[in-house]
Amino acid sequence: MNKGLQIVFFIFLWSSLTNYAQQKVVSPDKNIEVNIELSEVIVFSIAYNNQYLVDKGIISLELLKEVLGKQPKLLRTETATVNAFVNPVISLKNKEIVNHYNSLHLFFENDYQLEFRVFNNGVGYRFITTKDQNITVVNEQAEFQLSDNYKSYISKTEKTYSNYEHAYDPVWLQDFNTSEIATLPAFVDAQESKMLIAEADLYDYPAMFIQGTKGNSVSGWFPKYPTKIKPGKRVDRRLDIVEEGNFIAKTSGNRSFPWRIFAIAKEDKNIVTNDLVYLLSRNSTYKNFDWIKPGQTSWEWWHASNIIGVDFKAGYNTETYKYYIDFASHYGMEYTLMDEGWSYSVLDITKPNPDIDLEELIRYAKEKNVSIILWASWLAVENTPTFFDYAKSLGVAGIKIDFMDRSDQWMMNFYERTAKKAFEKELLVDFHGSISPRGLRKAYPNVISYEGVTGMEQNKGGGFDTPNNHVILPFTRNVVGPMDYTPGSMKSVHPEYWHANWTNPMSIGTRGHQLALFVVFESGLQMLADNPSDYYKEDECTRFITDVPTTWDETIVISGKIGEHIVVAKRKGKDWYVGGITNDEGRKISIDFSFLEKGNKYEMDLFVDGVNADSYAIDYKRESKSITSKSKEVITMTLNGGFAAKLTIK
Repeated sequence: MNKGLQIVFFIFLWSSLTNYAQQKVVSPDKNIEVNIELSEVIVFSIAYNNQYLVDKGIISLELLKEVLGKQPKLLRTETATVNAFVNPVISLKNKEIVNHYNSLHLFFENDYQLEFRVFNNGVGYRFITTKDQNITVVNEQAEFQLSDNYKSYISKTEKTYSNYEHAYDPVWLQDFNTSEIATLPAFVDAQESKMLIAEADLYDYPAMFIQGTKGNSVSGWFPKYPTKIKPGKRVDRRLDIVEEGNFIAKTSGNRSFPWRIFAIAKEDKNIVTNDLVYLLSRNSTYKNFDWIKPGQTSWEWWHASNIIGVDFKAGYNTETYKYYIDFASHYGMEYTLMDEGWSYSVLDITKPNPDIDLEELIRYAKEKNVSIILWASWLAVENTPTFFDYAKSLGVAGIKIDFMDRSDQWMMNFYERTAKKAFEKELLVDFHGSISPRGLRKAYPNVISYEGVTGMEQNKGGGFDTPNNHVILPFTRNVVGPMDYTPGSMKSVHPEYWHANWTNPMSIGTRGHQLALFVVFESGLQMLADNPSDYYKEDECTRFITDVPTTWDETIVISGKIGEHIVVAKRKGKDWYVGGITNDEGRKISIDFSFLEKGNKYEMDLFVDGVNADSYAIDYKRESKSITSKSKEVITMTLNGGFAAKLTIK
């Protein structure tokens, strides 16, 4: 929803001599400047506070019989200024987002356009075509030469199949191998300023990756369209690509293409709250969103239903799931997720396994004011056209869809088809085994989370997810949308004491660190990954976790540096929550509480690392303090540590 909209248009008609002229557009605050040069090709540069970030961006769209952007012939330009507010349906960061930019729209011969929008916190560009017939896109050129050999934080991944769960690593641009690709977003530390490369409004088109090139450059890489497929070795979840076409997309000739985004800030912490992916994505065509309820869920998969202290055999059965429903109800959680194992088979998702009375569980959950979410393999969903009707008839709240593991045009269309079908049946969607968000949640707000991250599940069977990765994610993966990381471990250790355990897993980092993740990380569906038996034993920590909202009215990053630490303050109504995490180095953080409402006294319920947390990670201390907007506090986080607090008006 937009309000306070102010738009000013300026239209200029240019002679053919303009073909070789430079075009320029600047941000409303004049700090970001984009220059576009039209000669043999289209070239642009981006400067922030007089520092060039992108020295030379070369862009084009290669179709079967022409290259849009080669020998461009400019017809006219249009400029506009927009100053408005956007209210997201699901507010992960802020209830109100400023949408303030200057735009430059270039119209070319051969029925195509190029649009730049320059905000105070970044730049986006996209191609638009207005052709009567469908088109075949052979490739898209998106080459970005940066101004120096900057350190970047990227998540390298495989080209054809990937679960997109690779950790972010610091890489110097010149060391980014030309044979490697990385998924978006990618963070560039340009010293005096910071930049995040991302994309938005992706539909009927493959996802964009970046590839290493020579020098300080990266270029866009796009999966080819699969023209022939066959069942894979895992017939329950994968189709193997046998042949690929010599193109990346066949699509309408009258459309806009995805935005290529450069989020920009002076400090690392200001990248965290950047909302350009949301702002630049399509609005929803739907009107009724009242049924969409973000929230928290109990979950059995991470710890393999390994509960204790009960008088029944734990497993994928009715008694066990009633235990999870009771747990969710006891702590006021909205959902219980039934993961892989609830159905008769992974391929047959219209019949429960014989040990589960699904209708009874749904009835029981409703009685307890809890709703059920069901897991399903994407391939089973695709092969079961009646599944959403079935899920709706049962009365479940949503579907967790898993193992897509691809991002070509066909698979990206699966995401959209699925989101649409689910919305029309009023079902929530959590995409697991997925890429990071690319703006789909704005068109379909029922898409309340994505995986596409190295999550805590890595620590079950041989992966190694550590706080060193956690302090990168708020500046990278979580900037572009909700992140199904699955936090909440009550069994936390330091790296030297960790070992893989499939049925009784542990996390790396302190108890304070785990509590803080519920404040720091963003997801419309937030899992409590650990065992309810342990949560009951750790009641005061569990009560804090389950009190943390999943949507926010306001987000402030108090302090943060990628790869080192982050401290955030988030408001819901009149209550504030503060969370901080650090890497494998301990640090003291000074917090200025001037963001609080003046004149009020707040009671701060604070969980901090205990005095022995540096060796025994579950050690924590809880204390209460009186706080006002004039207060300043120094909080100590041990190595791999963190803290979390709730502030309420007295």
